[in-house]
Amino acid sequence: MSSQGGIRGYIADAWGAWNEFWFTPTNPATLSMIRVLAGMMLFYTHLVWSFDLSAFFGQNGWLPAQMMHDLHQFANGGPDAPPRLIWSYFNYIQTPSILWTVHIAALFVFFFLTIGFFSRIMAVLAYVIAVSYANRVTPGAFFGLDMINCLLAMYLMLGPCGARYSIDRIWRLRRGGPVEVPPSVTANLAIRLLQLHMCIIYLFSGLGKLQGQSWWSGEAAWISSANLEYQYLLDMTRLANHPWLINLMTHTIAFWELTYCALIWPRLTRPWVLLLAIFIHGGVAVAYGMPTFGLVMLIGNLAFVSPQTVRAWSDPVANRVGALLGGGTRRAGQGRAAAAA
Repeated sequence: MSSQGGIRGYIADAWGAWNEFWFTPTNPATLSMIRVLAGMMLFYTHLVWSFDLSAFFGQNGWLPAQMMHDLHQFANGGPDAPPRLIWSYFNYIQTPSILWTVHIAALFVFFFLTIGFFSRIMAVLAYVIAVSYANRVTPGAFFGLDMINCLLAMYLMLGPCGARYSIDRIWRLRRGGPVEVPPSVTANLAIRLLQLHMCIIYLFSGLGKLQGQSWWSGEAAWISSANLEYQYLLDMTRLANHPWLINLMTHTIAFWELTYCALIWPRLTRPWVLLLAIFIHGGVAVAYGMPTFGLVMLIGNLAFVSPQTVRAWSDPVANRVGALLGGGTRRAGQGRAAAAA
């Protein structure tokens, strides 16, 4: 009887921990800040397509629609393979004028998502748009940046991403809505899913590195540093005079990716893991000519920053911007409550 009771107690504790992990209401500050930063990244990375929009997305551009259809079919195993859904609304756009109209509308959606204007609707539209752009240029011009853009947009749909730092919040205050932002189960669910997704990305990236001999020998960092295509703000070829530093960088990156999924959860090790994320992705941004990819990965890592920390950084600025836009508290006596909300 005692053993059965112990098993039941263990199952009950495990079930309780599972529910606590996924369904504990949390302040949506972290999710809202991710919305602001991801919206800015989506806007910028899609704005740059404007420099040669027809060449990339036109029916007869560098990536013709029929050629992309054939490539997708070949990648799926040929014409006899089961169909695979690779949908993009660009498949239905025939004229340059419509292409530009849809593109400009997409930029407005990303801008509205950034400022938090009808945030939940814009989050859904942003995800559909980001996936449409990515699917249209895959496999011709699709990179890790596009993947993470779509990933962030997907999880923004799941929670109240406009609860803070948004025009929506200012409107709610002006209409007499509650000053304090209530905790949200869906905000926690969106953040937890994003956290687990980041862990999976790093784990498989680290496992992939184990298959490369240059990561075992410690030379992988030099291979990137010596590639002239990656030269950006710094001349990394100077590392040739410091082979020990090359080895340290290589093994640190591999160790960090492989252990990320374990060390990011304990409070003791989490700050060090996030600090390494800043150094590694910041280094990618500054030294290897990939600032957008480095920044978008740091936005994903923001999921592990607590709402309290995000608010400590962001609320003073948000309160000032809200006051300038007429979204201050309804009564002077509520000002301190708003700052603490």
